[in-house]
Amino acid sequence: MDINLLVLNVGNSRLAIGAFVSGELQYTKRIPLEQRGDLQGAIAEAWKQVNDPDADVVAASVNPIANEIVEHAAQQATGKPVQWVGQQIDVPIQVKTDEPDKTGADRVLNMAAAFEQMQKACVVVDAGTAVTINVCDDKGNFLGGAIAPGASMMLKALHEFTAKLPSVALAIPQGGIGKNSEQAMLHGVYHGIRGMVKEIVESYAVELGNWPDVICTGGDAQMLFGGWELIHAISPDLTLYGVALAYTQHHIKHGT
Repeated sequence: MDINLLVLNVGNSRLAIGAFVSGELQYTKRIPLEQRGDLQGAIAEAWKQVNDPDADVVAASVNPIANEIVEHAAQQATGKPVQWVGQQIDVPIQVKTDEPDKTGADRVLNMAAAFEQMQKACVVVDAGTAVTINVCDDKGNFLGGAIAPGASMMLKALHEFTAKLPSVALAIPQGGIGKNSEQAMLHGVYHGIRGMVKEIVESYAVELGNWPDVICTGGDAQMLFGGWELIHAISPDLTLYGVALAYTQHHIKHGT
């Protein structure tokens, strides 16, 4: 469906902004939520790219505390009300968890976007503040998944909850063995996350009866998973596509 649309994704630490023009994602920007004073300007710049006064603004969030701030900034920047996935906009796939309403919108929307492309059972790994590893079946139903601390959170915890371990930024570790504290921490976190992903995907494959393709997204995805044979594709903007998909399917469903 050829749409002009401004898409917002409110994460734990960042706001992702996407401008869809004639159904294509033409512009993206990510900005830390702590930069409150810059949110309106960043949204306004994306709205210029949409360049359609009849376009809508649609958003998803895993950070309710930030919603009011983002909504105000978006309304000031565009003059449009924000339509929220899960409120004004229906979730685009069936969620088969025990508590669907408490399942993170980003997890569901990532899966919806991945299934839209793959049309079969698949896994989405989102590597950001947290690492989530989620799975859908061949009908596109969201079955659930796993949630673990993200790489930066792990490194920060090692520094803050020990007496001597240093503060270390995420990087690809050097060599096969960590020769100092910094490299030992990076080896533990980097290979720990990759090993976790492999183990969990294997357990999903047993449940599904076949090996699913694995799609990765999130700010740390390229560093953690780039070039790994386990990964089918890395899609940095997967959540933005999921929000746009929710919007289009909602309006097709309701004939609006």
